[in-house]
Amino acid sequence: MEQRIIISKNIGEELAKAISECEHDKLFVLTDETTHEKCWPTIGKLIRMRNAKVITIKATDSHKDIDSLAQIWQELGKGGATRHSCMVNLGGGMVTDLGGFAASTFKRGIDFINIPTTLLAMVDASVGGKTGMNFNGLKNEVGVFNDSKFVILDTEFLKTLDSENILSGYAEMLKHGLISNDKMWAQLVNFEISNPDFGLLQTMVADSVEVKKDIVKKDPYENGIRKALNLGHTFGHAFESWSLKRKPILHGYAVAYGLICELYLSSIKAGFPTDKMRQTVNFIRENYGTLGITCDDYDELIELMTHDKKNKAGIINFTLLENVGNIKINQTATIEEIKETLDFFREG
Repeated sequence: MEQRIIISKNIGEELAKAISECEHDKLFVLTDETTHEKCWPTIGKLIRMRNAKVITIKATDSHKDIDSLAQIWQELGKGGATRHSCMVNLGGGMVTDLGGFAASTFKRGIDFINIPTTLLAMVDASVGGKTGMNFNGLKNEVGVFNDSKFVILDTEFLKTLDSENILSGYAEMLKHGLISNDKMWAQLVNFEISNPDFGLLQTMVADSVEVKKDIVKKDPYENGIRKALNLGHTFGHAFESWSLKRKPILHGYAVAYGLICELYLSSIKAGFPTDKMRQTVNFIRENYGTLGITCDDYDELIELMTHDKKNKAGIINFTLLENVGNIKINQTATIEEIKETLDFFREG
């Protein structure tokens, strides 16, 4: 069954309909401490949710781990969940990733519905069927592909976010624009993200989700064109893992920094237009600042890149662009080119 994505006008009605279409004996809701406080009251008062059992895990990506997963499984078991139960994941990407994985593996799989509450989860984590957890110090090291039955997107939840979390999600939208078309890319780099118009943002979120949905439909298991969605992520995941050992940064910030690097690599390897590269890089630098790496960190970053799941036989794999919307997957770069790119990232 294809994942159904609902751009919400009335969260109560849409959630009631989604739950009624997932036949179930018991209903569970997964939240983290933050979404339990800020977002659960919005749906907790609905008649449909009165008998739901709420499972609350610790917040932040550092808890997207085996301990939180075991807690979810234990509470599903204690709550009498069967293979005919249903779980609603209410939260950011950490909750939809971990909740999706827990639901996909408990009793060999129960139905789940994602209600992403962060911009990052709306345009990235909740759509496309990737679930998982961090393991052994590596991001999303263990997981499965499995679609939620429904994704309900409501930008009202975004009003509970701080600007850093808005920016974190916006980096994935920027990526979607770069792999899509000039019109979408131009709208994104000219949008006033520091003071967002939430009405316009809802439309932009819908467009962004459509880009991801179309690509995932063509290539659900990442054998070909789905690798387009990895733009910015080879460097980005390395930056993210590097920062976990120092001062952790949000995923979207890591992706934004990764976009700077991979657009520069695209310009020297694939002829991506310098003016578009500069315009995008300037937008990122103005809004996301920079990451304090030095040349002493290069070897560690390159080592982290070699662990990326997209690689084969130790060759670091990149998605690059010839132009906006003109995607080149399965590209490689020499160690010298990677170091030159890191120089560009540091020096601007």
